[in-house]
Amino acid sequence: MPQTPLLLIEDTPSLQMVYRSVLTNAGHAVRTAGTAAEGLAAFLETGSSVILLDLMLPDRDGLDLMREMLALRPEVNVIVITANGSINKAVEAMRAGAHEFLVKPFDETRFLGAVDNALAGRSGPRRAPPPAPRPVVTPAALLPETGAFVGSSAAMSRIHAKIRSVARSMATVFITGESGTGKELCALAVHDNSARAGGPFIALNCGAIPQDLLESEVFGHVKGSFTGAISDKPGAAAAADGGTLFLDEICEMAPALQTKLLRFLQTSTVQPVGATRPRKVNVRIVCATNQDPLDAVRRGQFREDLYYRLYVVPIHMPPLRERDDDVIEIAEAALARFAAEEGRRFDGLSPEVTALFRRLPWPGNVRQLLNVIRHVVVMNEGGPVTPDMLPDIVADEGGFTPPPATLAPLTQEPALDTLVGRPLAEIERIVIEATLARFDGSVPKAARVLEIAPSTLYRKLDGWKG
Repeated sequence: MPQTPLLLIEDTPSLQMVYRSVLTNAGHAVRTAGTAAEGLAAFLETGSSVILLDLMLPDRDGLDLMREMLALRPEVNVIVITANGSINKAVEAMRAGAHEFLVKPFDETRFLGAVDNALAGRSGPRRAPPPAPRPVVTPAALLPETGAFVGSSAAMSRIHAKIRSVARSMATVFITGESGTGKELCALAVHDNSARAGGPFIALNCGAIPQDLLESEVFGHVKGSFTGAISDKPGAAAAADGGTLFLDEICEMAPALQTKLLRFLQTSTVQPVGATRPRKVNVRIVCATNQDPLDAVRRGQFREDLYYRLYVVPIHMPPLRERDDDVIEIAEAALARFAAEEGRRFDGLSPEVTALFRRLPWPGNVRQLLNVIRHVVVMNEGGPVTPDMLPDIVADEGGFTPPPATLAPLTQEPALDTLVGRPLAEIERIVIEATLARFDGSVPKAARVLEIAPSTLYRKLDGWKG
């Protein structure tokens, strides 16, 4: 008996091609549609039991289409896919009958797992039994942003081992690292390798939401609790019930909300704004920051008791400049992926570009590298990647030099008698600035001479600018 195909409704051709390829490689028959009208026609024709539906369609709202499909055949399992990661959309889709909700980008294993669950008729948020030990699910990905976990350096091997170890526990994970190092991907890997992998993964950026709305986003609100609250709204904590709540930029959270978060961690209950009764939820917390959290505690920006409550298992994501030849592996993987998406053929990195990539400090980390490779693919037809194909700021190595500290670097090295009698912190700054001046502002070169990590030097420079 022929296999009933999955129905994929996605209007972006490149993503439709990627999703279809992943599904067919996994042994699934797939029927595709690019509009709501085409999708509805295919739905009526094929009798598919599992629908993969993008909410943003050119001719109709995806949620309306889903409601019509479920009205015609209530037994259908719909997996909603969207780049809109708002809690409102997630909850609205689940209330309307969605079987599962995936927010782009997501990795291949998570994608196929959702399909398998839907085919088996299992509910997405239902808790699964503890999984057997397996490799960390990270390198295989549907979207290039997950390139942050491509690489075989010793630093990343340690990260993978730590994720495998902590994922099987209920311990709170605190991820630190510079912007662009892949902190959210690390959190997702912890979730995907845990017993909660079948449950929701809800990410909330505490620094991107206005402080007066943050409490509502985390804990929700009831209709009429404040001006503009026209309906009940569950927060991120309730939406993550049975799964993982990822709080990014946790050190940006307002002090008043930190108090409520601490109570939530102690009681596992949430009380929406304006509600009279709390609700019990089962949520694992993973948080992240690009700051030094202990320094935020010393400055009074972050509660000390909350810090000790959250800082149970720390994972530090290393910057790209400390990952050895991962920069080349990531660049080559991204080049192959982007070239396939754009329908072009490239023959890898030239030796000149490979050498340049190895010596650049990459202050924007993996995110910056991916943007550079995307630029190369979009602006060139193919062939080997040569220095003239790179953006000007990359081709000119000086484009990566960090801005000077508040005090101008010394033009000559300090004599010993000029240092005697000064505070040690001031002496340290004078020596560092003089070393940077000697090497024309090159942080990696200065760090090698001073025998410290480049990331340490960047943090000191950032601190002096503040």
